[in-house]
Amino acid sequence: MNWLALRMLTGDKSKYLSLILSITFATLLMSQQVSIFMGVVERSASQIIDVRDADLWVMDSKVRYIDEAPFLPNNDLQRVRGVPGVEWAVRFHKSSATARLPDGNFRNVMLLGVDDATMVGSPRRMVLGELSDLNRANAVFIDKAGYEYMWPGEPFQLGREFHINDRRVVLMGICKASPPFTTLPILYSRFTEVERFFPTNRNLMNYVLAKAMPGQDPHQVCQAIEQQCGLMALTQDGFFWKTIDYFMSSTGIPINFGITIGLGFIVGAAVAGQTFYLFTLENLKQFGALKAMGVTNARLISMILLQASVVSGIGYGLGMGTTAIFFTFTNRIAPMAGIHLNLVAAIGVGLAVVIIILLTSLFSLRKVLFLEPAVVFRG
Repeated sequence: MNWLALRMLTGDKSKYLSLILSITFATLLMSQQVSIFMGVVERSASQIIDVRDADLWVMDSKVRYIDEAPFLPNNDLQRVRGVPGVEWAVRFHKSSATARLPDGNFRNVMLLGVDDATMVGSPRRMVLGELSDLNRANAVFIDKAGYEYMWPGEPFQLGREFHINDRRVVLMGICKASPPFTTLPILYSRFTEVERFFPTNRNLMNYVLAKAMPGQDPHQVCQAIEQQCGLMALTQDGFFWKTIDYFMSSTGIPINFGITIGLGFIVGAAVAGQTFYLFTLENLKQFGALKAMGVTNARLISMILLQASVVSGIGYGLGMGTTAIFFTFTNRIAPMAGIHLNLVAAIGVGLAVVIIILLTSLFSLRKVLFLEPAVVFRG
């Protein structure tokens, strides 16, 4: 019976291909938009993920997300260090700056200032150069995508000189970093170098990065910091989700992507449902003949579900493959995009395809279950 079900499915090539293409298109549209959505949302907090040494972030009590953090007085660092349960605490700077290239062009960059002594917050994946090179005078590191943006088409080269806020810097390292939400080049420098870039600013510490003592609950240490210092203290995971919640609730990103994802689901369900329903109607006589020969409803249901499973499996595979090819070429053309096919998106879209197939099968099953075997004898 399974062989017969597959022969019925592939008998009409045009409808068979239409079913597969409808699922392929729905899968492509949904997986592409879901992956882009998840990539964009994750990028909003990517710099939090890149800090691997600290598990606590301390900031002003009114901070809503990572890019909106006022500077803190320098004595807040000592106050955090004095909280019971804190093993160590260091200062951290994050801001925007203007880089002036030797040819006169300028680029806006994201500037990160790490602690001179411990290098907490510095990159850990170097493409060119060594982490110790950041200790040199006027030294900065840049992320790989940022280098390709500032010097497009040129080979990696250390020792390049340019200016940040009219201060000379020397490129001493190229690293890998998670792409930021604004797709700006990311520059790493020591905190004392940052003070040279902004000589008129008295306070340049946005965050205090800290680590809880072994055996201490980081959440309890955060509460102690808030009670003793009057600052907001969050774990890395807590700050990550706080930043994402801000973008989800305060921007139009979820609505815009949600509309596109919903349209992909509706279009896929409508086209696949209509095509599969018409396919079932045209094969009613064959199903009636099977009923007349004593085939049970349960067996007919399994035949239809097999047909739907084959169509959905092929369509889902083609859709995911097309999405992967799309992102591969997109990242080659625009490396700063940094968007990839997300595993969670692939699983979620797979569940959506299953729902589409179940819905389309239900419409078809109604006709088959209430079919009279005598239909085979009608003209």
